[in-house]
Amino acid sequence: MAMKPRQIYFKTMPFVWAKLLLGLATAVISLLILAILAGIGWMFKSEPIYVVLFLIWLGATKLVNFILNHYLGYLVKAGHVAVITESVVTGQVPNNQVTYGKQKVKERFGASNVYFVIDKLVSGAVRQLQNALEKLVGGTMGSIPGVNALVQIGKMFIGIALGYIDECCLGYTFYKKDQGAFKSAADGVVIYAQNWKKLLKDAAATTLIVLVLMIVIFLVACGFFGGAYWLLTQVFYDMSETVKKVIAAVAFLLALIVVAVVKSAFIDSYMLVRMMVSYMQEAPSTQITFDLYSKLCGWSKKFKELFNKGQQESPTPQPAFAANGAAGTVQMDIPPTAPREDKPVFCGNCGAKNTRGTKFCGECGKPMP
Repeated sequence: MAMKPRQIYFKTMPFVWAKLLLGLATAVISLLILAILAGIGWMFKSEPIYVVLFLIWLGATKLVNFILNHYLGYLVKAGHVAVITESVVTGQVPNNQVTYGKQKVKERFGASNVYFVIDKLVSGAVRQLQNALEKLVGGTMGSIPGVNALVQIGKMFIGIALGYIDECCLGYTFYKKDQGAFKSAADGVVIYAQNWKKLLKDAAATTLIVLVLMIVIFLVACGFFGGAYWLLTQVFYDMSETVKKVIAAVAFLLALIVVAVVKSAFIDSYMLVRMMVSYMQEAPSTQITFDLYSKLCGWSKKFKELFNKGQQESPTPQPAFAANGAAGTVQMDIPPTAPREDKPVFCGNCGAKNTRGTKFCGECGKPMP
């Protein structure tokens, strides 16, 4: 029995709490650094020192965020994606899901650096396709007088909605266990490209919810830190204007950090579940179009790099129609008994499909391997 997104979300809360703890750790460490630097500034009581220490705090906070969320956070996200994929496919959340997530990430990618490479390539490919889609929206409506605001709103919607697609493509690598991770990730991007209208449509309502929740959380955070700023200026009423401006900037940035922590832990996790459920409902039955590999290689350098790595990793398995020829179904691996000459080969330069034995690509003219 298929699980609903809300069920998967609440049943995979250990990963949500892990993301929250990472975010809170970032905020706490940032506050500790701020307190230390503020003490140093108080000792010197010099306005230029306050400005310099504020810049140092910004750099230190960025470094802490990178270490915690772009390293440990990546691994938590990967484990969450693995568990969500299993839940969507089987209708059951694995027992000991944290251990299961770690095991699957290790089995699928071997080492964390391999996952980082694939994640960056998929994210870059999706962003480049997103830019092409935004240009299409702008080009279609941009010439109409008075609709620039609508175009910007449309681009913002596309950016939020597609912000979770790269995780869906990575989820496909866990689903396709019988082929290489780079190859599966490339197939995942192609599946997204074929179903982008359906995926954007499914993301519409959820994206609006995300926007509303982010605005509410931002207002609450600004209210809290704004009140703290006002109280501080009342207690230390003899502060200079420069110091007040620095404190106001710190209060605003802390409010942004709180919004980012809450969004990353709760809102992003819920959006991820919803988008992955929508994606995985389409992926198994999607008939991959060979032409898309060539087109995407032309549109996105990141996809081309991902595609080439997939060809080097597992050049033989390619999409093929299921043996029964049923419409709307696709068998992602050619059976071992299929004649070798029936298997197409792809150009390592442009991704175009060519007949086996061809010496030069019929699309770009480059020598074939």
